[in-house]
Amino acid sequence: MTTTPFTSPDTLTRRRLLGAALAVGAAVPLGLAGPARAASGTPAPLQLTLPPPSGPYPVGTVALHLVDAARPDPVAGAGHHRELMASVWYPARNVGRHPLAPWMSPANLRGLLTSADFPADAVQVPLTAGHQRAPVRRSGRELLPVVLYSHGAHSHRADHTVMVQELASHGYVVVTVDHTYDAFTEFPDGRVLAPDPDRAMGPADFAADIRFVLDCVEELAAGRNPDADGRSLPEGLTSAIDPRRIGMFGWSKGGTATARVLLDDRRVRAGLSLDGPMLPTVTGDLDRPFMMMTARFTRAQEPSVAEFWTHLRGWRLNIQAEGAVHSSYGDNQVLFPQLAKVVKMTDQQLRALIGTLAPARAVRIQQAYPLAFFDLHLRHRRGHLLDGPSRAFPEVTFLP
Repeated sequence: MTTTPFTSPDTLTRRRLLGAALAVGAAVPLGLAGPARAASGTPAPLQLTLPPPSGPYPVGTVALHLVDAARPDPVAGAGHHRELMASVWYPARNVGRHPLAPWMSPANLRGLLTSADFPADAVQVPLTAGHQRAPVRRSGRELLPVVLYSHGAHSHRADHTVMVQELASHGYVVVTVDHTYDAFTEFPDGRVLAPDPDRAMGPADFAADIRFVLDCVEELAAGRNPDADGRSLPEGLTSAIDPRRIGMFGWSKGGTATARVLLDDRRVRAGLSLDGPMLPTVTGDLDRPFMMMTARFTRAQEPSVAEFWTHLRGWRLNIQAEGAVHSSYGDNQVLFPQLAKVVKMTDQQLRALIGTLAPARAVRIQQAYPLAFFDLHLRHRRGHLLDGPSRAFPEVTFLP
């Protein structure tokens, strides 16, 4: 396993602040006057909230345990192979009997909290719009395009759920993955792993995970179940996937990994980077569509991003939202404002975490631009949002 180091300067601060906020029961939805109280008079655990997706379809989701028999895992010991946890999100039907999935598992949340030296059972896990194991919805015989997602350093596969469930609500199958040893992840047998600072992973490691997940997507499309434990799949999933229309997006290190995957694997037809640093290890010309939503790692400030841009030989686009910071194109943009007052975070501290881009506007940008990109390049549905500046999104700049 490659161990190219990669650290984001804001990773530990971001994780610790989130842990601090959750640990004091700060999961207070915006607009709520004060925390609820349990019968004993003590503050009851509350939930953070995420905005619902805007698409016409309900959303379903299922977790998969994947084992790559071609890659030994020296960390786990002799005879063990690379294990990953993934989630599949998709348009669903008949969702009424299927409960909503949590943003992350309770065990993962406890791991996040204890890693930040806070009580392990402070809050309930936020809920998503995804109904667990609901049957898949299709329109006629049309197969569903697929989008893969790769998270940032020391994070987890749920950290861009706003985007993921938005795409699913518009008819995409979205596959997210925890990059083991660089993520908070829980396996079906109860093992809970946190990011391991002694097992630094680089974009090439993330890309290797994604290429294996691509193999699993092909398994699903061929009617086979890649789950290592043989757990049943949602009704209709194996007959709904179109392996000829696959895209990918990633945040931070996952954005760099997205570029690596497109350079190495032609199964992925279009890529989107959410403020990826595009480290110098990403070299070579890329002839397929690629879009960058930048904030901190801009072409003006990061030579590796500027160099990567010169190697894009196909359709390309670089946009930037005014006031955005590194985490603005993700769930943190709506979670941290809900926490700020409870942990007595100053306005300056909050701005350091989310910038000055209003959370409600960030959500609309996260929902609109990735959908327009994948609609154009996986479905050939041409709108006007990507043609240039839009009156509906005055804070979004198209960088030449």
